Amino acid sequence: MKVTVDVDITPEEMRKLFGLPDVEAFQRQLMDDIRERMNAGVEGYDPLKLFQPYMAGTLASWDYFQKLMTSLPASGSRTDEDRSK
Repeated sequence: MKVTVDVDITPEEMRKLFGLPDVEAFQRQLMDDIRERMNAGVEGYDPLKLFQPYMAGTLASWDYFQKLMTSLPASGSRTDEDRSK
């Protein structure tokens, strides 16, 4: 059986439905900070250095997630015969 449900709601309504926080103010502050840094260093503008403080934690999280996902197939590949040994 296959069931399909179409939901017509805004992203804000979806966040509230799942109980996720409203990060709009944080995103606005982050973008203002980035814009300020870009304006301050126009001559020596290096986008990699600009985003490094914001991306360090995110990249570490993705690395952990990737390792977790690659370890799952190995742990779930045992058969019933293997488990009885």
